[in-house]
Amino acid sequence: MEGAGNANHEVEAPSRITIKGILGLLMENVETGNGKRVVSLGMGDPSAYTCFRTTRVAEDAVVDALQSQKFNGYSPTVGLPQTRRAIAEYLSRDLRYKLSSDDVFVTSGCTQAIDVALAMLARPGANVLLPRPGFPIYELCAAFRHIEVRHYDLLPNKGWEVDLDAIQTLADRNTVAMVIINPGNPCGNVYTDQHLREIAETAEKLKTLVIADEVYGHLAFGDTPFVPMGRYGRIVPVLTLGSLSKRWIVPGWRLGWFVTSDPSGMFRKPKVVERIKKYFDILGGPSTFIQAAVPQIIERTDEAFFKKNIDMLRLTADICCSRISEIPCLTCPDKPKGSMAMMVKLNLSLLEDISDDIDFCFKLAKEESVIILPGLAVGLKDWVRITFAADPPSLEEGLGRIKSFCQRYAKQV
Repeated sequence: MEGAGNANHEVEAPSRITIKGILGLLMENVETGNGKRVVSLGMGDPSAYTCFRTTRVAEDAVVDALQSQKFNGYSPTVGLPQTRRAIAEYLSRDLRYKLSSDDVFVTSGCTQAIDVALAMLARPGANVLLPRPGFPIYELCAAFRHIEVRHYDLLPNKGWEVDLDAIQTLADRNTVAMVIINPGNPCGNVYTDQHLREIAETAEKLKTLVIADEVYGHLAFGDTPFVPMGRYGRIVPVLTLGSLSKRWIVPGWRLGWFVTSDPSGMFRKPKVVERIKKYFDILGGPSTFIQAAVPQIIERTDEAFFKKNIDMLRLTADICCSRISEIPCLTCPDKPKGSMAMMVKLNLSLLEDISDDIDFCFKLAKEESVIILPGLAVGLKDWVRITFAADPPSLEEGLGRIKSFCQRYAKQV
């Protein structure tokens, strides 16, 4: 069945890079047999290190749900009622209004929530404003939905704040949303309450909504506390995306949420609600027993568990910044205040035989068995992203090897 008919049915894979894809290539480039264990500072999965473990409360909640034998069947496609209610109550703690369970839709991790948000907003000619640097899953989802991507810059010398002037020049009547990631991945920034208000006022002026990716919600360890974008839901409609993954250190449990933080009610219109519900009918959400564990997980987790993780992230971020300051060709313009990653600028003029950030990371993987992410993967050429959610000895070892690598390639004066 060759011929003209086939031409109309070609399946074209979006050419967007993915973090997992490039990390896989870097791992393949590691030189086996060099006696060096692999130190991966590329993936935001803290559960790989023993200093980051979930709470016993979460494990017990899952075991209780599973052993009850009440949650072996299908759940409602939008999520179990008690799970939706627990997430609504959890998120409402930080808001000036109360979310209801009807505002919450349970997703398979935050990645599925991203897909839902863009699927709901897709229409012919639509465009979305994405941060640069950012999280490449947004570009990938937009490509599959035929949504045009327009990038706005984050400003490294202003704590990676949103360039609000650029937003106003980029947006037009076809702009369906602007995305913010707070606390920031890949930059480690945490936005002030004032900056979030400015973002909300800008979006309202442009008559668009805000997608707030808060997968790292509450993981703030600097002097700026985490404030959810939903606090400004009365100014502009907000779609809040989040999950248990990072705060509870269970990314493999795939328990996320898509939440309409919208007290003015734009997303409560019957046709809009029906459209969202129908889309969820074709999705596979998290396992029913994982959903059933959520109320107990949220209600019973001790603040001491959260504090321990925050203290560890503060320590590992400090180690990262301290070691990077000893390497002349690397610069961190803004010390991380939250999340689990930071952006580091490469000064290639100080290095021999390194052409760009991709070359740097592939040679580093091959020669030192250290994995970090090229900045190009998150939209910023000649930078690298380093994940500091690792145990201190691994971090020290990995950064020590990076220092040796940079000394080896340093230009001789």
